[in-house]
Amino acid sequence: MSDITLPRAAGYARLTHIRATKPEEIAEAAARRQRRGLPGEGERLLIIAADHPARGALAVRDRPLAMASRADLLGRLQTALARPGVDGILAAPDVLEDLLLLGALEGKLAFGSMNRGGLQGSVFELDDRFTGFDAAAIDTMRLDGGKMLCRIDPGDHATVATLESCARAVTDLARRRLVAMVEPFWSLRSETGAVRNDLSPDAVIRAISVAQALGVTSAYTWLKIPAVAEMERVMAATTLPALLLGGDPPDIDAAYADWDRALGLPGVRGLVVGRALLYPPDDDVATAVDGAAALVREVRA
Repeated sequence: MSDITLPRAAGYARLTHIRATKPEEIAEAAARRQRRGLPGEGERLLIIAADHPARGALAVRDRPLAMASRADLLGRLQTALARPGVDGILAAPDVLEDLLLLGALEGKLAFGSMNRGGLQGSVFELDDRFTGFDAAAIDTMRLDGGKMLCRIDPGDHATVATLESCARAVTDLARRRLVAMVEPFWSLRSETGAVRNDLSPDAVIRAISVAQALGVTSAYTWLKIPAVAEMERVMAATTLPALLLGGDPPDIDAAYADWDRALGLPGVRGLVVGRALLYPPDDDVATAVDGAAALVREVRA
């Protein structure tokens, strides 16, 4: 882990000290943060995702508690955000606040994760309550938008409440002219009760079709979708901007190949990747991030 800039003991102690004695410094850091704009013509984005812990999803491949250490996670995030070609971060409030206090978000895009109530493996996983950011807080903190997970299971009554909540969030963000990043999946439960996302092209198209119609307007809606087979047909289902998600691929080389093929399609505006870059098999965060950044920057409109 030689490439990972772990927070020094003094820096980590400073975070806990501020939170205990001067919590107002979080809002002050948000108010003075240098912001940047959304991509212009022909630009693609590389966003680092770090909202997994808020849903109890700490595993990476065969490491069940890989994301459990906050100091380690923050070190990996600082390494990633400092690499050339990284445009921003997607995270829950606690992680974004730590990064604000560390000064790691200057000149970066910042998206707040909104619904983290569907805890991984729980019986209520698809009743995905909005337990993180709301649109008002995203606006107050001068973030660039909000992200919501929208899993659709026709066999689960909880789905309709999630759809309604996502629609309300899309509307609230759009009224503030903030990006609503919607991550839709057509989902189902296995015989053991585990939630599984259907990644067939037809299922992804069906999920996109529902998600892009949420809210009173789609003017500020972006999609966060997987790179699957037949991506040309998948992207033909929408006119909305789309970012490709990373997930936790068992074969990172295959994932890079999938991203590379999809990045050149009209409407694909970049990548949102977390565990695959923050916890690569060799733990070389900088090299993994640089590889993804190279893919993104090689694409031309």
